[in-house]
Amino acid sequence: MSDPASTGQEPTGRSRREGIPLGRIAGVPVILAYSWFVIAAFTVAVYGPVLQYNNPSLGAAAYLVAFAYALLLLVSVLVHELAHALTAKMYGWPSEKIVLNLWGGHTQFESFTATPGRSVLVALAGPASNFLLAGATWLVVSAVNPTGVADILTNIFLWANLVIGIFNVLPGLPLDGGRLVESAVWKATGSHAKGTIAAGWGGRVIVIALVLYFVALPLLRGGSPDTSMLLITVLVCGFLWMGASASIQQGRLRSRLHLVNAAALAEPAVGVPDSATVADVLQLTAGGGTAVVLCGPDGRPGSVVDPGTLATVPASAAAATPASAVAHALGAGAYVPEWSKGQELLQYLSQLEGHDYAVIDHNGRVTGLLRQSAVVTAITGKWPR
Repeated sequence: MSDPASTGQEPTGRSRREGIPLGRIAGVPVILAYSWFVIAAFTVAVYGPVLQYNNPSLGAAAYLVAFAYALLLLVSVLVHELAHALTAKMYGWPSEKIVLNLWGGHTQFESFTATPGRSVLVALAGPASNFLLAGATWLVVSAVNPTGVADILTNIFLWANLVIGIFNVLPGLPLDGGRLVESAVWKATGSHAKGTIAAGWGGRVIVIALVLYFVALPLLRGGSPDTSMLLITVLVCGFLWMGASASIQQGRLRSRLHLVNAAALAEPAVGVPDSATVADVLQLTAGGGTAVVLCGPDGRPGSVVDPGTLATVPASAAAATPASAVAHALGAGAYVPEWSKGQELLQYLSQLEGHDYAVIDHNGRVTGLLRQSAVVTAITGKWPR
């Protein structure tokens, strides 16, 4: 994503669609997603009546205090995500943006090469920042002994950060503690993919444990779960389950990255000048099984001959019909070196248009044609529908 410069340039349309740009902190763009207002409204609706009941003197102002609580939670999450971003910056990992949303927030990094140890440090920096905030707030409360609304909010801030910190160190993805499991398995097996899958399953175990404790246990004791707690449990567990499942899927895909190899996945192809005729193409493909890529005067691949359309040209017209008439254009820059593979290849292909990519050797000569369907099959093990 193209982000606005720190000099005050207007944010991109994409940023505005995602949420409200709040500016940059330490060079990292911060975006308040529109979904945050949902959790803010939920906090006010649920916590406002509780505050009003426990503090009758507040009256309707209890709802303003509840909104202040939502803002304090937002600050806690922002500090948490900034800790991730700043720790990553120490290792030269660029942060694309911080998004504060319905589920709290996340820090989106640009591509980087991680190690087990550094991955843990970046992940645990978030919970550590919340523990520090909780500790600092406890010192303030102990020294100042606030009263009234100040007492309510400082205690809320203290406990909120303590809960955020503890919750995030639970050993399962997408929680930060899941990175500890991921890195331990990664270090032990040498496989990042196995670590991600194990941590994803850890996240699913956490979901099951939360449901048992907050839903099943009250029912077994003959009671019923509190409505607000039940709703929170459903929302949190739904988010965790989706995140854990996505991590498992990501790990499985990562385990197949070694199969994504331009030379191995490409079908044989030959490059010819785009001035060639259908007759020239038919002569080259007489034996079958070879794709034909038409190249411009500069030698760059520009289009691919379509076998179906090629077959419709009458033999009597083959010599007079240009090959470009039976070809479809490749996307701009849709050619890759035959030695490209893995994550690097996937990232490059994701930036290209179209579904076909010419494969070239060190001399720029076309040696193959890589189909998007072949790449999808390699990373998923399934033929695309």
